[in-house]
Amino acid sequence: MPIEILMPALSPTMTEGNVTKWLKKEGDEVRSGDVLAEIETDKATMEFEAVDDGRLGKILVPEGAEGIKVNQPIAVLLGEGEDASALDKIAEKPAKPPAASTTIAAEPQREPRPTLGRAGNGDGRIFASPLARRMAQQADLDLAAITGSGPQGRIVKADIEAALSAKRGAPAPAVARPIAQPQPAPAAAPAAAPALSKERVLALAGNPPYTERPLTAMRRVIARRLTESKQTVPHFYLTIDCEIDELLKFRTELNGKSDAYRISVNDFVIRAAALALRQVPAANASWSDEAILLWNTVDIAVAVALEDGLITPIVKNADRKGLAAIANETKDLVARARAGKLKLEEFQGGTFSISNLGMFGVRDFAAVINPPHGGILAVGAGEQRPVVRNGALAIATVMSCTLSCDHRAVDGAVGAQFLAAFKKLVEDPLTMLL
Repeated sequence: MPIEILMPALSPTMTEGNVTKWLKKEGDEVRSGDVLAEIETDKATMEFEAVDDGRLGKILVPEGAEGIKVNQPIAVLLGEGEDASALDKIAEKPAKPPAASTTIAAEPQREPRPTLGRAGNGDGRIFASPLARRMAQQADLDLAAITGSGPQGRIVKADIEAALSAKRGAPAPAVARPIAQPQPAPAAAPAAAPALSKERVLALAGNPPYTERPLTAMRRVIARRLTESKQTVPHFYLTIDCEIDELLKFRTELNGKSDAYRISVNDFVIRAAALALRQVPAANASWSDEAILLWNTVDIAVAVALEDGLITPIVKNADRKGLAAIANETKDLVARARAGKLKLEEFQGGTFSISNLGMFGVRDFAAVINPPHGGILAVGAGEQRPVVRNGALAIATVMSCTLSCDHRAVDGAVGAQFLAAFKKLVEDPLTMLL
């Protein structure tokens, strides 16, 4: 039976994607793990790997196609001994998959597509994503003993993480999944957007000359998620000023000792924020309808500007890494983010965010929280300002930082304690080495 290849969900918020390039053509042999196509998601352009072995019988969605719903068929894979005649049954019903995909996207585990279902048909084959296979191999886990939660029982990353947690006797990290996509219900809020159609905007603006910039999948998702964040997350803001003259002096000394790293002010900020979250664990939290989740790891998501949006690669376990390691890792993540080469696990998740606009000369600003994070630190430029020391005026290099908190998970006193710990670390940078 031919196997339909569906548009994958390559990020937690992805509902549709664009096929930018096919790397296999009709008739090519395909092995599990081969890269089939490049898919533009709501976050980045990513490589899509084959799950099954076979031969690419037919490409249903051409290169350049946009707005393909998740779980909509994009190609057909022929099994061993099958020829083009096996495609006839699928070719007779081209309009059906999009309608079915709506149900599948909403309830992926309740209505699996039988044409894909060799994993559960008793032939002994185990279907798992390439990442899940690698994780299982590294952790010495038996895939046959794991129940997959992906389409048609496919084993995915979250299933491996749950198995690892069960093996250690710890709570499964999958507990976080309900809040990784907390917006299905409030998603109706952006429905007000049609009231501001292009024609309506032009009428309100008096029809001045303009140039259209088409909306990318990333820009649509940024608009939706940030709108939902401001509408559904009760933000409050705390600002603190940090004197960074000692930090700048210390940075110059460290960078002069080796060519193996180049530490930036932002690397100090990441390190200080991570250590402050370790000192004030109540600030390293996320809200869910069942409980406040206090994270055991400190994973810092760093906002990176792209040409048509932004992405937040993650420095994982930042509290356990030195300044040089953070500097090199951040540099690599930023470069690959701008080249569209990040892996899903490198920008999905995190427990806290940092957004730094100091390099643009911005003095201070308030950032929008990126759910499910409980907070985001907005960092401004370091600039010389008058300060009072021992009753006398002096000049110091001051950096303003504003913490945006989700008041459901982080109270004002907790946010203040975090900023106090952060300020102490920044103003005495030697303590970051302890």
